[in-house]
Amino acid sequence: MNKLNSLIAIAFLATTFTACKKNTEEPIFVAPPSDGSTLTLSGKTAESNYTNIVYVDFSADKQTSAERKSFNIGLTSDSKFRVVLNPSYQTTATATSKTDITAVTLADPGTSVNLNHDIMDPLTVSLVDYWDGNINKTAFAEVSATEAENKVYLLSYEGNKDKDKWFKLKVTRNGSGYKIQYARLNETVIKTLDVPKSVDYNLVFVSLENNKIVQAEPVKSAWDISWSYSTFNSGLGSPYWVQDFVSINNLGGVSAAMVAKKDAYATFTEADLAGLTFLSAKDVIGTTWRTSPSQAGTGGAVKTDLCYIIKDATGNYYKLKFNSYISGDGGERGKPVIEYKLVKKG
Repeated sequence: MNKLNSLIAIAFLATTFTACKKNTEEPIFVAPPSDGSTLTLSGKTAESNYTNIVYVDFSADKQTSAERKSFNIGLTSDSKFRVVLNPSYQTTATATSKTDITAVTLADPGTSVNLNHDIMDPLTVSLVDYWDGNINKTAFAEVSATEAENKVYLLSYEGNKDKDKWFKLKVTRNGSGYKIQYARLNETVIKTLDVPKSVDYNLVFVSLENNKIVQAEPVKSAWDISWSYSTFNSGLGSPYWVQDFVSINNLGGVSAAMVAKKDAYATFTEADLAGLTFLSAKDVIGTTWRTSPSQAGTGGAVKTDLCYIIKDATGNYYKLKFNSYISGDGGERGKPVIEYKLVKKG
């Protein structure tokens, strides 16, 4: 083969290799965010009007439901080591004076605090996680790296108010994750559960009742708001539990602002974003979007002269309004209807 033919052969092989290489690379497709939609949230079942926690991802037009009683606590997956209570399960907790879980018994629980909260007693706010979602304002102190500094806690929840059915539990660090020791207050056999962190999720959830890790929330990048039964402010400085509570995914980087004026949703445009202050409190929306029914169950309606602007974790801005939620506004309790529209793409 002469020199010219050799060069031609080398060039052909290089071209062939390059072409083959390109053909093996598949393009990465990123779906554009949804322009908006209307959704009826599936919070209701035959059991009750608030059986489920419903998570909504605006950019994907998707809702995901989790049974509200499926877990007792959540454990943070970020650099912190925090324990959160399940606010939709009427959960309360308090620290004992003890660090040895075997020393905490029904006869000697290590505290005189009654976990059956009194709505008239503002001191009971210390028994719950604060409703603004501040991860530093929880019933549990941060889990210390020093095992001996971690107290044993008592925990109660809906339908579990008799003291002998309370859980005693101690949470410690286990490498980069957690170790939970727990039992009913009147039990002597202590269960242990190792719980690794999961970086794709805000929290890893645990069912003490079923001795297992459960998935309650979607991955942190796949939801913006949730609707549920939840702890809230009674107005007396004490906690109570309320239906139709809407949280934002504050741990996942979502923030929100309220716009209150006539035709707020219909008239809001991208140009109006500049005048807003976005907040990252979990309860930015809360129950402000509706009026509640009477004690007899009559009345109640969505507020029509306001909307919310949601900034998701990727910088998309959506405007959100509630169309109905109860018979008083033509809706159905446990199946609120929301409407949202993309205002600005991130």
